[in-house]
Amino acid sequence: MCAAVFGVGTVGAVAVTLQSPAIAQARQATAAEPFAVAVRRLTESQYRNIVADLFGADITMNARFEPEMREEGLQAIGAAQLSVTTSGFEQYFALANSVSAQVIDAKRREKLVGCQPADPKKVDEACTRAVVTRYGKGLFRRPLTEAEIATRLSIAAKGTAGVGDYYEGLRLALASLLMDPEFLFRVESAEPDPARRGQYRLDAYTKASRLSFLLWNSAPDAELLSVAEKGDIHKDAVLKAQVARMVASPKVRDGASAFFTDMLQFDHFDNLTKDAATYPKYSQKVADSAREQTLRTVLDLTVDQNRDYRDVFTSNETFINRALAAVYKVSYPSKDPWTKYTFPASSERSGILTQVTFLSLFSHPAASSPTKRGVKIHEIFMCEPTPEPPADVDFSKVQALDKGTVRVRLLDHMQNEGCASCHRRSDPPGLALERFDGLGQLRTLENGAPIDVSADFEGVKFTGATGLGKYLRDDKRIPACLVRNVYAYGVGKAPDERDEDYLDDQTKAFAKSGYRFKALLAGIASSAGFFKVEQPKGLGPANPPKAVATARLSQGGPQ
Repeated sequence: MCAAVFGVGTVGAVAVTLQSPAIAQARQATAAEPFAVAVRRLTESQYRNIVADLFGADITMNARFEPEMREEGLQAIGAAQLSVTTSGFEQYFALANSVSAQVIDAKRREKLVGCQPADPKKVDEACTRAVVTRYGKGLFRRPLTEAEIATRLSIAAKGTAGVGDYYEGLRLALASLLMDPEFLFRVESAEPDPARRGQYRLDAYTKASRLSFLLWNSAPDAELLSVAEKGDIHKDAVLKAQVARMVASPKVRDGASAFFTDMLQFDHFDNLTKDAATYPKYSQKVADSAREQTLRTVLDLTVDQNRDYRDVFTSNETFINRALAAVYKVSYPSKDPWTKYTFPASSERSGILTQVTFLSLFSHPAASSPTKRGVKIHEIFMCEPTPEPPADVDFSKVQALDKGTVRVRLLDHMQNEGCASCHRRSDPPGLALERFDGLGQLRTLENGAPIDVSADFEGVKFTGATGLGKYLRDDKRIPACLVRNVYAYGVGKAPDERDEDYLDDQTKAFAKSGYRFKALLAGIASSAGFFKVEQPKGLGPANPPKAVATARLSQGGPQ
């Protein structure tokens, strides 16, 4: 099957010829042609969103998608390093066949196909062209070339001739679109900038896609593609109008959901385990519910209510269901699957750091971990990764200590040469959360001893989760880190020193907005810095977008 991406292969029983890298290179190897500045594999949620947007939310997609990779704190950055393995290709192949079969199914074809062949047993090139052109534009995030249309017309004709069924031929043509690297990868291209001699800009369709994936986590809609097709997206006023339209849309919730899912590292749920004897209330239902709770909470505060982003560290407003109510030890009188809930002050719950998600993800299977929690506070919310411990650190001296509480053992860590520099940095915020066990349940004792949650962090003293939440809310690193993450998530690369002035300006604008997340999205999405082009060494017209994406699809594994 993998041979299909090199040139000749099969889709179903029909021979398919795709454009080879050599042909694409020859066609585009002139200085006036665009070159690829980035190639990112679609995430699972992006794939699902695009299919749902184009074909309908009732299209079922039962498939296992390949794992994503986290780089520099974000999977959005890791996506630029991913290709498709052999098994992943087979999954995409099966999924393409399944989706295309549902599209041409008798109960959907009138709505989704939109035209009827003159004879359902024979080729109808006009109908096929209309369908391929329409859906190809949505899948590729740009109009198809005449060569790309001709390829699908040939596939459809051979399929119809082989089985005597027009719709089977059309299905094969649609499946080939869903298998094309131009769909499976976000190929971002640059072109010469007519306003700046010798400089480059993102082409109109790349610009539209970058906007749409940031704000909606999906491909551009018809209006945005139309603006790109006319070239108007390069006009500042038009760009800002489109950003305003998209941020005002309910679909911005999908974009925010994808961003926070990435930033808060929900992929750790895939490997979360808890000791059943220590935490009998833990179950997969609890894990799934915890993830949903935190996402609902963040989206409610930042998108639905449009409140100060920093409230995520102090607000005791949240959502719970019956499974979480048992963990939080509160009653659940509602008949609805989920209900809004406000924790009382006595609960010590303060923001998302005191929800089951953060507390359970960053703990041990049978115990809490102030160090893990502190490290993640620095990494996720302050953009300050913690270095690996020196190779010569002797952990046995501390691990052998027979102490009553984690706090006492960690205080020994802080005095241990080789451990102190990191633990004095990571442990204080984690110790403030120690009244929550490794599942996130409130407790007051550990091994029979009272739990001390006082903390001295960077010269500031506070007590418990409430004190930590207030400290983080006032820390200037928190909004600056969010700005950094939104930008990195949108452009698919980690910022460097060349981006510092831009990020500083965006952070000031974020503060001026009252730390409103939607204002931050709009500010970044409408800024010139979000679309700047830096031509990588060795990448130019000799490395056209199609060739780069095809190579990624065929090679397998991270590169």
